Amino acid sequence: MTVDLDAFPPQEIARKVERLGVAKARSDPITVLVLAVLAGAFIALGALFFAVVMTGANFGFGVNRLLGGISFSLGLILVVVAGAELFTGNNLLAMAWASGLIGTRDVVRNWVLAYAGNVIGSLGTVLLVVWGDIGSLGGGGVGQGAVEIARSKADLSFLQAFARGVLCNALVCLAVWLALGGHTVADKILGIIFPITAFVTVGFEHSIANRFFLPWGLAEDAQGAVAAAGVVRNLVAVTAGNVVGGTVLVAGVYWLAYLRGDRQSATRR
Repeated sequence: MTVDLDAFPPQEIARKVERLGVAKARSDPITVLVLAVLAGAFIALGALFFAVVMTGANFGFGVNRLLGGISFSLGLILVVVAGAELFTGNNLLAMAWASGLIGTRDVVRNWVLAYAGNVIGSLGTVLLVVWGDIGSLGGGGVGQGAVEIARSKADLSFLQAFARGVLCNALVCLAVWLALGGHTVADKILGIIFPITAFVTVGFEHSIANRFFLPWGLAEDAQGAVAAAGVVRNLVAVTAGNVVGGTVLVAGVYWLAYLRGDRQSATRR
């Protein structure tokens, strides 16, 4: 049995994303919700891995962030390879919607279920991390780092958080896009690592990861360093930015490039 090691061409990836969007939109709600809970937990585990790796790292700002980004990639690797429903990746359903294959209600239903499940999975992981006293690792450095991560996110203005959310999900959806272009597990992992590492290294904002980072930081914060209003502002702005980044910068651009003609042909027929 031979394995084709050539990546799928972009046009074929676009059609795969379109077909996958139809399948996701028509999935059983319970299945979507359960897989979304898993996705939230997977992203939280990647975020936890990032926090531990960053604790006490002294290789310099850029290298520290690079190592943290590689670690954080665990989350999307688990989502794509093990199988789960991630809200930010599911913004690619916009391609099937633009082609008229699914309706607005289908998209909204999937996104609501995925987001709700992701939040449940993230918060459930926060509880386990707090109960397990993971913050005490590194002489309490991990917990202090969690507070600092949450504080830095809560201190962002709405525009800063929104812009970082847009850029983040452009890279997340491109990571999913690259993974769909591969044939093997190794292909998919390699396709995921670089875009995810880039967004973490540069400091972009991911709404589901922040559903772990911010509550965990609040739980570890004994001094009131993390402002609750800033937490809410961040989550609203980043979620909106993620939607724009995924639907417009990736799904919208690639639909215009590769699938627009398919719809025009179908309309003429």
